[in-house]
Amino acid sequence: MDGAHENYLEDTNIEPTRKQKRTAGDYPLASWLPERDAFILEMLRLEGRGDFISQATCHGTYGCSLPAEFHCKDCFGTKLYCQSCTVDRHHEHPLHRIKHWKDSFFHDVTLKSLGLRIQLGHPTQERCYNPAACQDFVVLHVNGIHEVSLDFCGCETAQILEPKTAATFKLLRHFHILSFESKVSAFEYWQTLTHLTHNRGVVIVKDRYDALLRMIWEWRNITLLKHFGRGHDPAGTGATEQGSCAVLCPACPQPGKNLPENWESAPSEIRWLYALFLAIDANFRLAHKNVSSDQMDPGLNCGWAYFVEEQQYKTFLTDVGKCPQEKSTCASHNAVNLAETKNSRGLAATGAGTVDCSRHNFKRPCGVGDLQKGEKYVNMDYLFFSTMQHTGDIAVLNISYDIACPWSTNLWQRMHQYPSMIHLRHYDNKTITFLVPKFHLPAHIEICQITYSHNLLKGMGQTDGEAPERGWANINPVATSTREMGPGSRRDTLDDHFGDFNWKKVTNMGVSLSRKLKAAVPECDQHVRDFEDFNNALEHERPEQVAEWRLAVERWESDLLQENPFALTGKHMLLALTQAAVRLNLSQQEADNLEHGMDDSLHEEVSCSVLISSGMEIKDQQCRLARDIELLGGHPTDLQCMKLQERGNILQHKIEQWSKVQLLYMPVVARLRASDMPTSRTHLTEEKAHEIKLWLPSKIYGDATDPVHQCDATLSHYEWELHRAQAYDALDDLRRHLRLRTHFYKFKDTHICGQRANTCASAIIDKVELNVSIAAARYRRAWSALKHLSPALSCTMWKEEFPKLENDDIRGMSQGKPGQSSGNCTLSWIWKARSIASDAPEGETILLALRIEWCKSCARATRWVEEVQLLQEEMRRVTAYLLWHATWWDAQADRRAGLALAEVEGIRGYAKHQAAVWRDLHDTFLTKCPPSISLSRHLVHCRLG
Repeated sequence: MDGAHENYLEDTNIEPTRKQKRTAGDYPLASWLPERDAFILEMLRLEGRGDFISQATCHGTYGCSLPAEFHCKDCFGTKLYCQSCTVDRHHEHPLHRIKHWKDSFFHDVTLKSLGLRIQLGHPTQERCYNPAACQDFVVLHVNGIHEVSLDFCGCETAQILEPKTAATFKLLRHFHILSFESKVSAFEYWQTLTHLTHNRGVVIVKDRYDALLRMIWEWRNITLLKHFGRGHDPAGTGATEQGSCAVLCPACPQPGKNLPENWESAPSEIRWLYALFLAIDANFRLAHKNVSSDQMDPGLNCGWAYFVEEQQYKTFLTDVGKCPQEKSTCASHNAVNLAETKNSRGLAATGAGTVDCSRHNFKRPCGVGDLQKGEKYVNMDYLFFSTMQHTGDIAVLNISYDIACPWSTNLWQRMHQYPSMIHLRHYDNKTITFLVPKFHLPAHIEICQITYSHNLLKGMGQTDGEAPERGWANINPVATSTREMGPGSRRDTLDDHFGDFNWKKVTNMGVSLSRKLKAAVPECDQHVRDFEDFNNALEHERPEQVAEWRLAVERWESDLLQENPFALTGKHMLLALTQAAVRLNLSQQEADNLEHGMDDSLHEEVSCSVLISSGMEIKDQQCRLARDIELLGGHPTDLQCMKLQERGNILQHKIEQWSKVQLLYMPVVARLRASDMPTSRTHLTEEKAHEIKLWLPSKIYGDATDPVHQCDATLSHYEWELHRAQAYDALDDLRRHLRLRTHFYKFKDTHICGQRANTCASAIIDKVELNVSIAAARYRRAWSALKHLSPALSCTMWKEEFPKLENDDIRGMSQGKPGQSSGNCTLSWIWKARSIASDAPEGETILLALRIEWCKSCARATRWVEEVQLLQEEMRRVTAYLLWHATWWDAQADRRAGLALAEVEGIRGYAKHQAAVWRDLHDTFLTKCPPSISLSRHLVHCRLG
């Protein structure tokens, strides 16, 4: 199977493609194999004269009696002709390849050697009275490289230039499309032509590679201007505006083209529907070596498409590019903090930055530029403000950038330092939201994860902000061939590929949006139902709190400067209680004691907290080893046994080293080990590693009945804190795996069919079930340890914080106990329990955690409702844009006057043809898009503002 073909079928079909079932006899290759010898024999027969072996004379013209010795490889059929008839038949096909039967086999000959001459400027077979002959002219065609005899027309003016090479439009278009589909380089294409011409290595083909490069470059530029109606402008190509030759996204809001009347005055409740989604990113695969210069290779597009105008860009960087790079205040973003240290030796550009349409993955006009040294703000600012000059009066902007948190902080202050020509007009009257793409968001600090999240902010739908990352997969294969181009030709080549990428998106827009809508509607229904179940359960128990939460979300959505309901702020700013955080806190306490001269450590490398935390880690490793041994089965392989034995040996060595240090802090353990050891066992190593008792304080208090067997209070306190953190961690893991299990079960019921697919899905669900049981067992170990330690530490209220986990408690958020119906199911305590630590009262802390979970559940449902509404609005915009573009081309038909009749006819014909193309796209789009879907139920139950 071809993965690329499967991806193509998936991208161009609304419904999922189903593999056709083949019968036992439906194997074409197997049926061909018995005929293979016949095929070989037929191909060998065609190496001779074939059906015309007995033909002695030429039948090309009446009365011709010359020997028939010539055969054309490119004409239809295998008939033989004489030399004269062959030349006469090819005046209109001068680039065909001819074979000459001589010495019992066919020889390659050229039409030039047979006497054919090509006359330019006159009808076929009409000769010029004042020709300018050229005997060594080379024409590049899709079937090879041809040397021809050519006569220029000298009837009116003398020929000033003396070109020696030409390429057919067919070849240039062939390479153009092939480079888009296969990313073939010009050199690889040239090599293909040389091998098509002579593949034996004994004939040297005239080198016309440099000429081919120039012609390809000119062809790209001419076709770009032609496709965007620049030949229809009376002012000519010199009046081309920057960004006017970019393929625009028909689904994005384009003022004057696809937005409804009075959209500027739309109510605030629906303004988000007319938002422009942008995504910013950089690609360091698109580096450029320090080859040639802008003076020698300036480029032909001049900022007309996707790359910004180079001279203005470099002038801007020279004037303001020396400002120091601001450091990131979020996580350690190397793209920001290390931008100044990016290795640029031998490179004119270390990569390229782009601004894309975030929802549909279109490259924006004037939104691409080279990065001279890393992903610096000054570069990305220019690209952003440059493409914003082509957005019209859009009032709502959603801007996604993987470093949006530091980049957006002083964006407007930096803008005022830049030339006024790139300023974003009326930015203070626009609603501008900065976001971080979903895949990049987990790398940010916690406050950024709730401030810049697509999942939490109003109006985002299911936009993920990762559009540029998907686009790089299309352009990266071109990086190798463009790296060593001149600067201008490189920019024009990348512009061309970006344009093709955008055009394919336009032609496939109906399939893309239809598939998204068909997937979004059931997801919307499901998430709304899940939220309703959760919301109804909470409203029954806490109606006042739910009303407060709803108002808090509405206030925050209307003004992001209000308190974020997804965050724990103010007096409730609480730290996550994890084992890692507790270990850090205990280590800091020990460091403070050392500063004050209080050192309780009995070992130079292992302190009290390290002893307890490492003992708990060893206990976790014992549990994992015991579980893996239990899952091994009755007939394990030698390799499986060997790996488990090695793990056991390593673990046993760790326990021995840890036990020696333990005796320094807990001498009582020696007596406990001696009393617990059976008489048949003489040494610790005889005991299995996963069965060795570690005798942590909780184990001593739980098993030892002798009051003498007491532990140091400090050790007990350390273990208490670490087990509390372990319980929080386990609850978080348990909730996450339960949500994942619910999702997998719903996905399996909805989308999976067939034995093989169900088997694979069941295997995945089994892994999730195992993770659920592991998390539950970890919580129960922590709960048991807390139970044993609580009397010694006089902790009596801990069970309110950590209820006992029963099997009935391990269930999904919307899943009731066995026997409960959907109307009266109760929420398990694990979804109400807090996963944070604070000094607040227990009830208040639980409400805080429950509020965040409710807000997130509501946001998930709301985002899916928005996604359906956005998709329907985008479908409306696409139909409007396609019709607008057809009308625009109709208007271009009669713009130019004073030209020759043939030129006027060509201009009008091309405009009418393009108008018909856009109308065909419109009609095709309507056939692929389903009718509008009523969302009244969703709006009633889920919209919050």
